[in-house]
Amino acid sequence: MKKILLIEDEEPIRRVLIRILEEENKDYVITQCEDGKSGLTTLVKEDFDLVLCDIKMPKMDGVEVLQKARETGINVPFIMLTGHGNVSTAVEAMKSGAFDFISKPPDLNRLLTAVRNALQIKNLVFENKNLKKRIAKKYEMVGDSPQINEIHHLIEKVAPTEARVLITGENGTGKELVAHHLHQKSNRSGSPFVEVNCAAIPSELIESELFGHIKGAFTSAIKDRPGKFEIANGGTLFLDEVADMSLAAQAKVLRALQENKIQRVGGEKDIKVDVRVIAATNKNLNTEIEQGKFREDLYHRLAVILIKVPSLKERKKDIPQLVDYFTENLITDQGLDPKTFSKGAINQLMDYPWTGNIRELKNVIERLMILGSNPVTEEDIHQFAAKPKL
Repeated sequence: MKKILLIEDEEPIRRVLIRILEEENKDYVITQCEDGKSGLTTLVKEDFDLVLCDIKMPKMDGVEVLQKARETGINVPFIMLTGHGNVSTAVEAMKSGAFDFISKPPDLNRLLTAVRNALQIKNLVFENKNLKKRIAKKYEMVGDSPQINEIHHLIEKVAPTEARVLITGENGTGKELVAHHLHQKSNRSGSPFVEVNCAAIPSELIESELFGHIKGAFTSAIKDRPGKFEIANGGTLFLDEVADMSLAAQAKVLRALQENKIQRVGGEKDIKVDVRVIAATNKNLNTEIEQGKFREDLYHRLAVILIKVPSLKERKKDIPQLVDYFTENLITDQGLDPKTFSKGAINQLMDYPWTGNIRELKNVIERLMILGSNPVTEEDIHQFAAKPKL
């Protein structure tokens, strides 16, 4: 069902437009108003998917209705109708945020196409907002322990700058969450955030992945291909598990950071790039440097700011909040039946060693939501929190 508000002072035109729209789609529900003032009042009181609005009307003209709607925070698409279709009026309506502008009497195909397009745009905007909310929730940093509050404080100070950041911490602690927050709170938030898991890419392919290649550079290079540095241009490049990168690739990354330019594999042309690099590792880079596995000069380039993400056993105070967070997500995303956790069960979870950190806790909560009783008890924790035997 799509709700359309028709604001038009001429009753015969309203009647014709309603008939055309209802014949086009039985799911269109049309509300009509005979002047701009009553139209705006109706628009403020109810939610609509589209507004068809005449421009020349008594009490309040259509452009004013549109402008006041936008001032109120109403972002529904407007299609403006007028029998006085001059260019200046059209320009004023479009500048005020109108989706389209149609002269009366309207061409039937033109009108219906505009209506369909406006409703499609409304759906895309709604889906985009929902997607952004889901992404934001996915990368939410849950907890109010001193360790997490300190990380939030660091992010607030560092994110608006161009400083490179090295994030350290055990596997499963949420290093990627810190990287996402740094990007979202930076001046580059409207540009790409590109993630590369250096541990997941074979050493012979990592250079091509980062810097791209030209056709014929190697056997499977059948066409030119940009690398992650180019794709992230203007935004943020997150090098996860950076310590697993080959020494040859490290040398090229160092050059990219020093000179802000790269060369594709097999190419000789320098390509300028503007990228903020955030890196993360679960390894001790000082040890890696001593063993000749990581370049010390690259370390100093990457570690302008160091952020250490604590293990879960260092922030056990956050476990009750994390349990609520994961439970809510599982109910929403997977449709699992709601469950509560007894006080004894929460205490057991807080005493658990959590060698796999937050990632392990998330898996355990999912297991308990599926297999545990309601409320989840201490016995459930004993039975299902341990790592499954293979």
